[in-house]
Amino acid sequence: MPNRSEREAHLRALADKLEFRINKTGDRFTLTRTADVGRPVRHEGLAIEEAEQLLETWKLRGLGGG
Repeated sequence: MPNRSEREAHLRALADKLEFRINKTGDRFTLTRTADVGRPVRHEGLAIEEAEQLLETWKLRGLGGG
């Protein structure tokens, strides 16, 4: 099982691939996407598990998110 720093590195790589900006405050993440969306998509205060799940959902849906 990957450690927290490996998980975070994977999270950042996936966020970059899906054109999300990622910010970390403490142990929480904010994901923001402005590319190819009508208005910015922003998710704040996510635990690493929530951020991973959100990005995996976008990955499955494709870059358009839908």
